[in-house]
Amino acid sequence: MMKTKLTTLTLAAALACSAAPVLAQSQGDITVGLGVAGVFPTSNNGVLAGPTPIDVQDGYSLTITGEYFIADNLGIELLAAWPFEHDIKSGGTKIGEVKHLPPTLSLQYHFTNNSPVTPFIGAGINYTTFTEDKAVGPLAGSTLSLDDSWGVALHAGLDYEISAKGSLRADLRWIDIESDVKLNGINIGKAKIDPWIFGVAYVHKF
Repeated sequence: MMKTKLTTLTLAAALACSAAPVLAQSQGDITVGLGVAGVFPTSNNGVLAGPTPIDVQDGYSLTITGEYFIADNLGIELLAAWPFEHDIKSGGTKIGEVKHLPPTLSLQYHFTNNSPVTPFIGAGINYTTFTEDKAVGPLAGSTLSLDDSWGVALHAGLDYEISAKGSLRADLRWIDIESDVKLNGINIGKAKIDPWIFGVAYVHKF
């Protein structure tokens, strides 16, 4: 009888342990992600020199992320990327080209679960710097520039575990990006870009 009770308790304990939720990440873990992302600016990006509307076109590039877990399931992530390239149009006519880098620092929470799919959410701050600004088309020969921008960044995504150390990630970010636009050194308006950023990546845990 006692043996039967012990066997039953052992089996129950094993089942309880197997059913218990597992931590997505533990304190001290480090992950690195390599992927690609598309930057999709909001529509109606502002007006220049009064009534002239501008549209900042979509851009794509390679991304890298690094995340350090300061507590179980809670990490600090840094996003970096190869420069994204965008065309700037007005009334359907291309008037400029620009590249930007969007380093973003976020605090992220990875939910506890017992499935291969782990969702996470985060928020932080973004610094966007614009490089290689160039006026083209009707503005060719002029100097076009966009000022750097600071703004809030929101982040959410899913990790799908494919091994003990590796996961595939799909994520979505929204970043507050607004920049003063200058032509030949004169401020001619503000570009409100506020893009959605969709990415896919491979994430490795160390």
